[in-house]
Amino acid sequence: MMKGMRQRVVKVALTAALVAVLLLAIPLAWAIRSTLYTAQRDTLERAALAAAVDVSPDYQGGDPVELPAPPAGARLGLYDAQLRLRAGDGSQPGDAPVRRALAGVAVRSQSGGDLVVAVPVSHAEQVIGVVRASSPVSAVRDRVLAVWGLLLGVAAVALVVAVLVARRQARALAAPLEDLSRHCRAVTAGDLSARAAVGGIAEIDQVARTHNEMLHGLSELLRHERDFTSNASHQLRTPLTGLQLALEAGLEQRDDARLRPVVEEALATTRRLHDTVEEVLRLSGSRGLPRPHPADQPVEDVLTASIEHWHGVFAGVGRRLEYVSGDVPGDVRVCGGPVTEILDVLLDNARTHGHGTVWVKVRDLDDALAFDVTDEGETHGDTARVFDRGHTGSGAGTGIGLALARDLAASFGGRLSLTSRTPTTFTLLVPMSHTEADVAPR
Repeated sequence: MMKGMRQRVVKVALTAALVAVLLLAIPLAWAIRSTLYTAQRDTLERAALAAAVDVSPDYQGGDPVELPAPPAGARLGLYDAQLRLRAGDGSQPGDAPVRRALAGVAVRSQSGGDLVVAVPVSHAEQVIGVVRASSPVSAVRDRVLAVWGLLLGVAAVALVVAVLVARRQARALAAPLEDLSRHCRAVTAGDLSARAAVGGIAEIDQVARTHNEMLHGLSELLRHERDFTSNASHQLRTPLTGLQLALEAGLEQRDDARLRPVVEEALATTRRLHDTVEEVLRLSGSRGLPRPHPADQPVEDVLTASIEHWHGVFAGVGRRLEYVSGDVPGDVRVCGGPVTEILDVLLDNARTHGHGTVWVKVRDLDDALAFDVTDEGETHGDTARVFDRGHTGSGAGTGIGLALARDLAASFGGRLSLTSRTPTTFTLLVPMSHTEADVAPR
């Protein structure tokens, strides 16, 4: 990703430099060409004017004419009114620029591959001849191309420098972002002590400081959560253990037939509360990731304990609780603790929000068990939010139970879902485990 960012920075800088070079080089190249051609014509015109001053009117009578030396690579020639070459070097006979100069005006033109300047020679307000100065166009063109080549070299050097500067700036921009990305990956991997360094770029440094502040706040939040979990574990386990010991001691010492069932029920409730605390604490330490959990209880025992616990509760409100085992093998074991807690949540949900008879059905799916909890009620509202923490469709309750049950199912690799709105049916899928004696035959 950062390599792509560097390439984009270099491309942007190179494009900007190329546009700037083109906007500067094209007008400059045209100006250089015009300047060189104009300068050559000015040189030819000065040479022709100097020669015209030295021409004597007596040359028409046969007197020899001494023309000054022409500029390097140029030619000078004197023509009479009949376009005949009388001195110097030039085309024979006089060409169109010479003919036009006989009208008394200086002519700057191009003829036969030459730059030509023709200057009239006047005497007594009459044109008695023309001095023609010329030089090959190719010579000027060669100079133009040489200067253009030099300009192109300067532009290429400028582009190379721009690329080098852009690459350096790209590295300077990408380095703190790469460092920030490494720290984000470390945080994703679970290292909350990673902190991004300041790289000297104000905007990126602000992002790094915000990132570090966020990590600090998150670390403090998690520390408080861990402390709460540890404190809750210590403060709940100790009195629960003491209460269990006291109930067990009272159960052994008292033979009162009326008191014994009450103590046994209180002891069973205490043990269930202890298991609930253990499951909640285990879930808080799993960080939402599935962890292996021993399949320690036969499915029949789990269902029997759940039915015995909830049968009286439903009977107390005038409702029935039915259990359908189907064809579940007797050797199947499940994670007793979390499955019991999930069934408790689902049955409590059916008692609070459902209606009529509640059925608990177990189905064998070969590689998993399906626990269906169905009542005669109907689920209203957005079913996608049924398991959202804090959401409750009827307005009763805290909206925590189903969210907790879903997290408990995920903690051991299971899955909890709403499989029917009418009648309301929740299905818990639990990975299946068999006893060693039956693994080989199956």
